[in-house]
Amino acid sequence: MLEAKGISHKFDYELFNNINLSLYKNETIAIIGMSGSGKSTLLNILSSLLQPNEGSVLYNGVDIYKLKKSKLLNIRREDFGIIFQAHYLFRGFSAKENLDIATLLSSNEIDTTLLKNLDIEHVINQGVGELSGGQQQRLSIARVLTKKPKVIFADEPTGNLDKQTSTHVMDALFKYVKNGEAGLILVTHDEELASKCDRTFKVVDLKLEEIR
Repeated sequence: MLEAKGISHKFDYELFNNINLSLYKNETIAIIGMSGSGKSTLLNILSSLLQPNEGSVLYNGVDIYKLKKSKLLNIRREDFGIIFQAHYLFRGFSAKENLDIATLLSSNEIDTTLLKNLDIEHVINQGVGELSGGQQQRLSIARVLTKKPKVIFADEPTGNLDKQTSTHVMDALFKYVKNGEAGLILVTHDEELASKCDRTFKVVDLKLEEIR
């Protein structure tokens, strides 16, 4: 489904060198590591947001960074679902209007069961500015899942949530992956959460090591 080959990248310093990773359908992968190790940068590279200095990212056998910009944008819009640490919601809109945008892009309907699983069905008509930070995070996740992506990239999706809400969020993500033909790559500091994924990798000494 998704494969990274020989990924190397640096800014003013070398971040990682010759990283390889494969993600399969119905698989969940966690990436852990110390702050500043490059976890989020690697996720940006895998999700089409940052071209690496060296190496390639293949989606269904095609190097995404060799595609025309329009085709790459189509993959990002239709097949990739990116959950950021920041919510990136339309603050002048209601929660439902934010979800409606996802339905327009994907022609899918809003999944009321998903809203119940994320415990936001009761705030769907409220403005984004009226929602708590945790509710906004859950809304952003619902918006991503509404378009039914094939690959989900999640950067600390539970970082601002309490433990019970985090469990609901991850249950919804894992259920989506296992019930469809999707894959999930998760960046997290939470080793307990990482242990629930099928495989866990750690960024250490410029490399990506599989530790479980």
